[in-house]
Amino acid sequence: MTRRRAKWEALPSISWATIGRYPMDDSRSVTDTRWMTSGEGHPRRWAILGVLVVSLLIVVLDNTVLNIALPTIQHDLNATQGELVWAVDSYILAFASLLFTWGVLGDRFGRKKVLLIGLTVFGIASMICAFSESAGMLIGFRALMGVGGAAVLPTTLAIITVVFPPHERGKAIGLWAGAVGAAVALGPVLGGLLLEHPDWSSWLTGNDWGSVFLINVPIVLIGIIAIVRIVPETRNPQPRRLDVLGLVISVAGLVLLVYGIIHASETKDWLAASVLIPVIAGILIIALFLVLEARSDHSSFDVSLFRNRGYAVSLVAVSFSFFALSGITFSLPFYLQILRGYSTLVAGLCFVPFAVGQLLAAPRSARMVALFGYRAVMTTGLVLVTLSLLGLATLRIDSPLWFLLVIFFVFGFGMGNVIAPGSTVMQNVLPLARAGAGSAVQNTVRQVFGALGVAIIGTILATQYSSNLRPVLERLPSVVPDAAKEAASESIIATVTVLGQVSEAGLPASVAAQAQAGAFDAFLSASHLTSLISMTIVGLAAIIVGFLLPHITPPTKPIENGIAPAPGSPADALVIGEAESYVDEAGGEYSQDPRRSGE
Repeated sequence: MTRRRAKWEALPSISWATIGRYPMDDSRSVTDTRWMTSGEGHPRRWAILGVLVVSLLIVVLDNTVLNIALPTIQHDLNATQGELVWAVDSYILAFASLLFTWGVLGDRFGRKKVLLIGLTVFGIASMICAFSESAGMLIGFRALMGVGGAAVLPTTLAIITVVFPPHERGKAIGLWAGAVGAAVALGPVLGGLLLEHPDWSSWLTGNDWGSVFLINVPIVLIGIIAIVRIVPETRNPQPRRLDVLGLVISVAGLVLLVYGIIHASETKDWLAASVLIPVIAGILIIALFLVLEARSDHSSFDVSLFRNRGYAVSLVAVSFSFFALSGITFSLPFYLQILRGYSTLVAGLCFVPFAVGQLLAAPRSARMVALFGYRAVMTTGLVLVTLSLLGLATLRIDSPLWFLLVIFFVFGFGMGNVIAPGSTVMQNVLPLARAGAGSAVQNTVRQVFGALGVAIIGTILATQYSSNLRPVLERLPSVVPDAAKEAASESIIATVTVLGQVSEAGLPASVAAQAQAGAFDAFLSASHLTSLISMTIVGLAAIIVGFLLPHITPPTKPIENGIAPAPGSPADALVIGEAESYVDEAGGEYSQDPRRSGE
């Protein structure tokens, strides 16, 4: 038996059979607290891990599933491009804004309670989303999904930290984070499969896309039952104060900023007062939030962390990468499904090389860091992402499929060499007492940049497409009314729909085909522009890392208990040692690591 095989076979089996093996009246039930002082961890910790992994998987999977469904949703709900961006960003903004708040509430009132509340809210909102009859209804309940989803990430991580002893904790959190990597690969494929066979849910929801939300409901129910049955309740005896003022101000600033950006897709004018006023107001409110947080004794966003150059530069690398990733994955489904004519399932399968690249690179990045250092590995990863974005900017409608798949693989491989080492740097350059604050800031900023990526890239795509399409529409004969031309300029989906309608009304097929070809070229040109903008942003991050990231010496031996963030994971990399347990300033229990001291 090989060493690797022996290592994994030594792990206890995580299965529903394992969960059912312990009845509620067992001495090891959720009410038994003797394990807390035994130093050996909870007796059912691996079964607990299985339940928590499923809980996290549901939340992360939903976003990757949704991207593939965007063209179908837009066509069915007659949504504008701006409304489609809001459907994605409403979830991300709610999620990012409430991560810290839910974590504090879990520490104060009980993490199990907060996890159950979050999953319940997420499940109910998912069910209502499946029955949405308008874009506004979908946006509102997607935001509610984000409210519930934000409770899952901090509480599952905190519970794992408590129920596992120090020598097993890193391995457990690695498996927890690895589930998110699986979501990157499974999400688009599952979304494509559900949309390819909508019959099982369409009779109930009345649409062909409700299944991507409805699938969450039974999984959430199973998760809730399992959590009630086996997950113990834990709290922090010294919870942090809730920063209500900071929460309100930050949400107001972010919503105004994103609203102004997305509104530009409707006005088609970046300099319109209705765009500039909310954007400027949002920036000023966010600046006010940062000033207040810097002066607060119980801030939820530790601004002083940015004084650490290693932390700040690594955060730039990770956040800029997420900006590009979020924006590109928003637009790519339209290219795959509309321009190339792929089915939703085939479009989903096209994303698999991206996930494979991440899954290959992320676990090996620590070894590369040991050989070449953080700066070299992260800069190389950013350069690979930059080159892949350049490749996307050269795509044609008839580009070979292998070329597209290679681009996706390189993109994922580059991201794997940025996210994992970048997250590790952000935790290892801070003293352990500030690890919780560093984790909270990293998660929040990363999610905010993801939301901005969708908003900015989605809006540029919409405005540039409309501008490129104008000459095509002007060449259409007078039998096509101006109202139809105006509707066609909204999005590529709207253009194809309108051309189909006017063809049935008498527009010659050859003229309609020529107009559609022009529309495809207009969309491709707009998507090339968004790829080049994303490439520039990631290239800038590569320059910043290459010149400004300080030399950071990696550990001289592999850290067996490190938390390796999975590709696309919202989780952070923490290094957990084997010494005494204590309560950190962010309200989470961690183990003192003798390797980390000072800033």
